[in-house]
Amino acid sequence: QVQLVESGGGLVQAGGSLRLSCAASGRTFSSKTMGWFRQAPGEEREFVAAIWGSSGLRRFADSVKDRFTISRDNAKNTVYLQMNSLKPEDTAVYYCAADLKLSTYFQPAAYNYWGQGTQVTVSS
Repeated sequence: QVQLVESGGGLVQAGGSLRLSCAASGRTFSSKTMGWFRQAPGEEREFVAAIWGSSGLRRFADSVKDRFTISRDNAKNTVYLQMNSLKPEDTAVYYCAADLKLSTYFQPAAYNYWGQGTQVTVSS
């Protein structure tokens, strides 16, 4: 069982930055693929970024590429999402996901565990 707790959300002006953190329980964190998703009101949950445990491979949604970075600190069992040049359309609840069970890393159904989410609001 893995428990995930996100933090770092808040209100920021367009062009600003935020860093989200996701603290995970469990001794096998370093081997698990971790992902970030987001969900705006009335929208489906969408993929933002993922980072593999064994290789450190990273993948990003086209909408955030070159603005967001994903990283992990296995000693702290934590994954980060650094968000720069934020836009109003980035406003959403951001969720951390863990433990990829399918190859479709960009789909929510591919992950076994989820956090409760943290709100990010970008004002124009």
